[in-house]
Amino acid sequence: MSSFNPGVFILLGIPGLEPFHHCIGIPFFIIYLVALAGNSVLLYLIFTDRSLHEPMFFFLSMLVATDLILSNTCVPKTLSIFWLGPQEITFHGCLTQMFFLHFSFAMDSAILLAMAFDRYVAICFPLRYSAILTHQLITKIVMGIISRSFCIIFPCIFLLKRLPFCRTLIIPHTYCEHIGVARLACADISINIWYGFAVPVMTVMSDLILIGISYTLILHAVFNLPSWNARQKALSTCASHIGVILTFYAPAIFSVLAHRFGHNIPHSFHILFANLYVTFPPAINPIIYGVKTKQIRDRINLLLSPKGNQ
Repeated sequence: MSSFNPGVFILLGIPGLEPFHHCIGIPFFIIYLVALAGNSVLLYLIFTDRSLHEPMFFFLSMLVATDLILSNTCVPKTLSIFWLGPQEITFHGCLTQMFFLHFSFAMDSAILLAMAFDRYVAICFPLRYSAILTHQLITKIVMGIISRSFCIIFPCIFLLKRLPFCRTLIIPHTYCEHIGVARLACADISINIWYGFAVPVMTVMSDLILIGISYTLILHAVFNLPSWNARQKALSTCASHIGVILTFYAPAIFSVLAHRFGHNIPHSFHILFANLYVTFPPAINPIIYGVKTKQIRDRINLLLSPKGNQ
């Protein structure tokens, strides 16, 4: 009865919280709308305003586009589960959702590293900023981000397709993710587990370490500036990026620690937190940049003002 190409999986939602699914879906829907609106406005401003055609805002547009992919990969299916009950998803649909979910996370981490490099060059080598961050270098960085993210996530598809599935294909979650699907197989999944462990170490952890090194060099350069005003101005250019870094990495670290040491934490909490992790950062990132970045704040005020609409 084993099958290398099972028919459909059934996504249950959040086990144990089924009576509250309808209520839980309302804030998720609001957060989803905020993410769509905020990221769409940012993309519009960056692509239509020539004054924002700088490396920092180009990397920001990549982050915004990736967040839109992440939101639309998981949230619509999640809302349908909350409001319509358990939903079916085909095997290939599950693989597609899994790929874009993990691909988006890998992209986000790499983009944050690229933005840290941008801030490092802007503060440590301000007079050579344009000479260092040329169009050719930015193109190479973008191709490197996309290629790395694709190459480390694409093997997950084949690691799942090789597995036989002979059990009830019920996923106690709102979306498909690599290890969650692999655990349904009736075969040894050691390779999946080790690969799922190695990918975050090779990517997210290495990115976080390099970001830390970048900001160590940035702080060293900032504290060598002659005046307090110059230091404050330099640090203010990093405020929005630091806020987004905390929004992305802090929940990830908390989730890892909760899975490792929080044995008494209900499984429903882990799933609820995982859903917040794919909805909250895409919604809060545009707000952080809208509030902390003067150029974007000024463009938004101009866009919303009556004179700006004439």
